[in-house]
Amino acid sequence: MAVRVNGSHVREALSNLAAAIQANPRLASGTTSVRVEWTGGTQVLGRVRQFEPIVIDEPPAFGGTDRGPNPAELLLVALGACQELTLLALAEQLGIEVEAIDVEVRGALDLRGFLALDPSVRPGFQRVEIDVHITSPEPEERLRELLARAERLCPVSDMLRHPVPIETTLEVSRPSLAASRR
Repeated sequence: MAVRVNGSHVREALSNLAAAIQANPRLASGTTSVRVEWTGGTQVLGRVRQFEPIVIDEPPAFGGTDRGPNPAELLLVALGACQELTLLALAEQLGIEVEAIDVEVRGALDLRGFLALDPSVRPGFQRVEIDVHITSPEPEERLRELLARAERLCPVSDMLRHPVPIETTLEVSRPSLAASRR
């Protein structure tokens, strides 16, 4: 199966990108930006580029209305999607035939951390497990090598395995006098 991106093979697209970056290394760096806006209750809208907003909510156990996935679920989706797309791109680059790839990601949570009930328990996932199912005529050893390479090169996996510095700033706005008198 040939993976195509905008009508051209992934191999060609990535080769062209690599050549452009080698010619001009400044092209390698950039910033990805998303915006999240609270819409009430436990619901927020996530905005990514020109796409329709993503509804993000919590399940009823967290006081939500369950109108969309919660942030932790979206993190798992991002990890699974990144693993799958990295596998597909590498398979195309390496000439490995793949008929199907299915990735399942599970995250084990201990809510005592999030609810501040036990300071020794982290508020995030305690562990993450990924099951990759590949349908392919290729030898299993070659597919294991493909998976190992994908795990090294997947950006989302890299960010989860190696902490990324996070800098948070606060900007405070005060309600206008007219709005506060209503």
